[in-house]
Amino acid sequence: MIFVAAGTQDGRELVARLLDQNYPVAASVVSHYGCMLLDRYPHSRLLINEQPLDKDGLKDYIRIYGIRLFVDASHPYAVNVSENAMSACKEAGIPYVRYERDLTKIDYPRTYVVHSYEEAAEMAEMLGKKVFLTTGSRNLKTFIDALKLSGTEVTARVLPTKEVLGICEQVGLDPGHIVAMQGPFSKLLNKEMFCKYQADVVVTKNSGSIGGTDTKLAAAEAADLPLIIIDRPVLDYPVVGQTYQEIMNFIKEQY
Repeated sequence: MIFVAAGTQDGRELVARLLDQNYPVAASVVSHYGCMLLDRYPHSRLLINEQPLDKDGLKDYIRIYGIRLFVDASHPYAVNVSENAMSACKEAGIPYVRYERDLTKIDYPRTYVVHSYEEAAEMAEMLGKKVFLTTGSRNLKTFIDALKLSGTEVTARVLPTKEVLGICEQVGLDPGHIVAMQGPFSKLLNKEMFCKYQADVVVTKNSGSIGGTDTKLAAAEAADLPLIIIDRPVLDYPVVGQTYQEIMNFIKEQY
């Protein structure tokens, strides 16, 4: 069986391709919403896990389900997932391959590249009083805690799920500053949102074109807004594929 860390669109695409070629797949996601998306691929050879797995949990899962190969298609910013996966695979003696999506070329002069969520919050405070966040829900508290003392207004665009909206409520975001929508978002729609909420600055991550970074960058430039980009973490992956076909070729050789 092949384990796929599949909490992304990339991961779901790889799961579909593996099933099409009759591989047995264990697909792991980090939310009930991710599980719902995988349910679109009903298949007798598909096993779905939605429980969080740390390194020991992964080692147990590999042993119990006879995992022979690990495909890491987790989000580019999910550092802990990748580090735990590499370590667990090394100890279990099974092949590991990382699917690494493209980076968006940054050529907009009003772009500020930072290396942490904390640094992004500090930069946002310096650049404006109304911040539009497109960095997801997992680090909302970092921004809210850092910006509330200065009176900076934060609007967050997040997934429209009960779990995510609960996080927004917990950190103190009121409904008027929550944009609960599922992407993808065009350049025009991004720009309209930035203007509607009178953003002074936009914060995002370099999640590549599949993550919408290119259209957010284009929209910020069209609206003449400063754009803060949290740089992608760099890890020392043992094997990396940058296309679906490269991943499939590796699997064919190693499985």
